Amino acid sequence: MTHGLDPTEEYDGSITVRLLDDGARTEAISCASYERAIELVKERQHSVTVAKIVDRDGAVVFTSAEMDIDDWERVWRREKRSLSVHVETYDCPYDNISCFADDLCVQCQIDNVREQH
Repeated sequence: MTHGLDPTEEYDGSITVRLLDDGARTEAISCASYERAIELVKERQHSVTVAKIVDRDGAVVFTSAEMDIDDWERVWRREKRSLSVHVETYDCPYDNISCFADDLCVQCQIDNVREQH
């Protein structure tokens, strides 16, 4: 457990949960995070015909007609975790273990400045 240090993903309401009912009623609810969208689907999926999660690009990333929300959530969390640990490889000429391509050590930063001038 990370004691509240989990990375969060916040969106501007661009993730939408669509709840479709056979009674010709469709409800669209904007969500600020995937966590909230998943929670909402879990709460409401049994009271509607189909529940969908639509991403900010308009693509349906989950539909209860084809998937189980718990299975989808597990895959989503695993993918999110693997994305958060992906770091571009970089070989520091000074063998500094904390030197990364997007966060260079002081020596590499100095070298970059020297190369630019």
